[in-house]
Amino acid sequence: MRILASVLWRRLDLEGHDACLLAETEGGRSLKGQALFVQDGKPCSLGYEVDCDAGWRTRSARVDGFLGVEALHYEIERLADGQWTLNGTRQADVAGLVDVDLGFTPASNLLAIRRFDLGVGKATPAPAAYLAFPDFRLMRLDQTYRRLDAVRYAYAAPVFGYDAVLGVSASGFVFDYPGLWRSVS
Repeated sequence: MRILASVLWRRLDLEGHDACLLAETEGGRSLKGQALFVQDGKPCSLGYEVDCDAGWRTRSARVDGFLGVEALHYEIERLADGQWTLNGTRQADVAGLVDVDLGFTPASNLLAIRRFDLGVGKATPAPAAYLAFPDFRLMRLDQTYRRLDAVRYAYAAPVFGYDAVLGVSASGFVFDYPGLWRSVS
């Protein structure tokens, strides 16, 4: 494993932080991180890992941790036939999608940003298999990215009413996620 980049974010809407490491692995790349924040007045700690192939296509993801006194463990897998499973159960609503988006961290935006590698002025729909938080169900998230310049992307997720300009580092990590996250390193 070769480390490519790392980041530490401060959460803007709640008390919390998230640290993530991007690494090159045999045959692909991985994101590994830890998010710590308060959710509904309860301490929350979520360790996560996303495994991608060399083309930035999600192969699997794992989330382990706790919310209050509840232990959490979720395993997501994208199968060779384009189907997805969550803890071994098929998830028909996200069949055929390529990217996973973990709803509690800005880390997973890197996957679509790197996979599409948009030129300035170019845009693309980027639907993802979204792990909703805090209910941890896998659902389709329609979203779009449009590259504005070397470090800014117009991003929209209409189902959440979110439409903003994201600041993105050369490594692909979002460093400014307006109203939600900002990098501190």
